[in-house]
Amino acid sequence: MVLIVIENDWLQVEIVSNGAEVRKVKHKKNGLDYMWTGDKNYWGRVSPVLFPIVGRLMDDKYQHNGETYEMSQHGFLRDAEFDLDKQTTTNVSFVVESAGRYTNVYPYEFKAFIHYMLKEDSLIVHWEIVNESKEKMYFSIGAHPAFKMPVLDNETIKDYSLHFTPAANKNVMEYELKDSLIHVKGTTNDISTIQLTDSLFANDALVYSNIDSITLTSNKSGHGVEVMLEKFPFVGIWSKYMDSAGTTAPFVCIEPWYGIADTYDSSGKMDEKLGVNALEIGETFQAEYKMKFK
Repeated sequence: MVLIVIENDWLQVEIVSNGAEVRKVKHKKNGLDYMWTGDKNYWGRVSPVLFPIVGRLMDDKYQHNGETYEMSQHGFLRDAEFDLDKQTTTNVSFVVESAGRYTNVYPYEFKAFIHYMLKEDSLIVHWEIVNESKEKMYFSIGAHPAFKMPVLDNETIKDYSLHFTPAANKNVMEYELKDSLIHVKGTTNDISTIQLTDSLFANDALVYSNIDSITLTSNKSGHGVEVMLEKFPFVGIWSKYMDSAGTTAPFVCIEPWYGIADTYDSSGKMDEKLGVNALEIGETFQAEYKMKFK
């Protein structure tokens, strides 16, 4: 595993080659560290990339061309060792090729690029997925960045709010997770602000569609992060609920998704999966989101 550092006048970012995962973002102008520490007592990851599924499959299985495959939650790319593709002071690109390594769980061949680019106080993440199979490829991809919360030692979870910018001229759909499977709750018209509480994630993640951006902000200090995810069909917001203490872990994930967990009535067929993406032979899928640190 290799540690890569990129930086500009505003931010210093540490990324490891295992999973091409961002591990640390330090703001040079205010001295704050914004990413979760990866403390395994709560949750041992920081910002994994989810591929080729987002969330959980029903019974951790799916069917394709008459074959049944097993795959655990969020897929396997978060644990893959990426190669360094290109690097400058402010940008870095990672790449991984399937090369037949995953055919026991995923019947497609692919190449995945993850690009990180700094622009002032923002980190831009750009994905490219290339279908190198001899058939149409079905997949989901998602981000899972976890932000330290509270950012300052003299704050608590109750000092923070989530602020939403819905997509223009679209209804915001709300979903709920039961036993890790998706149930549609319906449209919601009241999605401007949610105050964080100890029990907000007691029933698992909050999941929506048609959201352009989400800001996690301290009402006391004004510090926080804005995640801009225009065109992403889904977003999840999650923290680990600590049952024994009745509190939320000291981080919040804001997760842009091109895909979603199986629905409770899923057929189990990959090509019929809610939110699945289809990529023709030789084609490239691209998507991008941005994190602005305040």
